[in-house]
Amino acid sequence: MKLDILAIGPHPDDVELSCGGTIIKLVKQGRRVGILDLTQGELGTRGDRRTRAQEAARAAAVMGVALRENLKLPDGNIASSMENRLKLVRAIRTWQPDVLLFPYPVDRHPDHERAHVLCREAWFTAGLQKVRTSAGGKNQDPFRPRAYYHFMQWYEFAPSFIVDVSAEFEQRMETMRAYRSQFYDPGSRERETVLSTPEFLELIRTKLEYYGDRIGKKYGEPFFSPASLEVKDMLTLNT
Repeated sequence: MKLDILAIGPHPDDVELSCGGTIIKLVKQGRRVGILDLTQGELGTRGDRRTRAQEAARAAAVMGVALRENLKLPDGNIASSMENRLKLVRAIRTWQPDVLLFPYPVDRHPDHERAHVLCREAWFTAGLQKVRTSAGGKNQDPFRPRAYYHFMQWYEFAPSFIVDVSAEFEQRMETMRAYRSQFYDPGSRERETVLSTPEFLELIRTKLEYYGDRIGKKYGEPFFSPASLEVKDMLTLNT
């Protein structure tokens, strides 16, 4: 299946937290979007592998993505080894996305930083002719997505661009509510974390409002581009 965009998250729920509104917007625009979770989030304080997988599937259904898969790398140990790199290269060559979305290089969670390194190195490696991979018993051709952009997680950065997700905000919050084990659930008896407090959901809303205000909209999601972006018509900016 050929994808337009592949969003890669270290754990189930990272993509929803960081760029869920953008993904919903892209799907509404007719783009074919996929999500690849690197780990099953098995080290998380709340929930387990099975629960996280069920929640991820529900969230994917709300977003309407074309596919969602899990690479099943060990949580807490996202190493950029050749073995892991080739697993990700295989996925990139299979789905041939034009654009990758993955974490910014500096973040509070070590898995997020390591995921950045793995994704960036796999992006480059996927285009090398002499790195050979196969899928379904067939050799794969080299393929390198034309661009990648970083979504924001815990630490902030100066955005290269901000996507207006005002119309997608409620649906975006619905995807987060799919993760009942992770976010605020007054009926839960599991240990409380920073993510499971009602204040955390309010923080997300406030953050989206802040970046929305930066572009004159209600809600916005920020992204960073390591490469300069071409503008074909200056008069179409901010319209």
